[in-house]
Amino acid sequence: MKSALIVIAAALGICTTAAVQAKGNSHSSGGSHSVSGHVTKNGTYVAPHHATNPNSTKSDNWSQKGNVNPYTGKEGTKQ
Repeated sequence: MKSALIVIAAALGICTTAAVQAKGNSHSSGGSHSVSGHVTKNGTYVAPHHATNPNSTKSDNWSQKGNVNPYTGKEGTKQ
């Protein structure tokens, strides 16, 4: 009985993880790339991070409301 509960709990964990990953990737069909740390023209340091690949739409960017950044788990807030 105990081992059956462990198997069920593990299966639920796998399903939940897959659902979260699918949600995070549902709006980004263009992939992503790494951005190296750099200093902007005004002297602000930008830490290394990942960004969606450029394309003709803004609706699939991770910062867009309804999307989730798969690297940080943060939901987008921009409209």
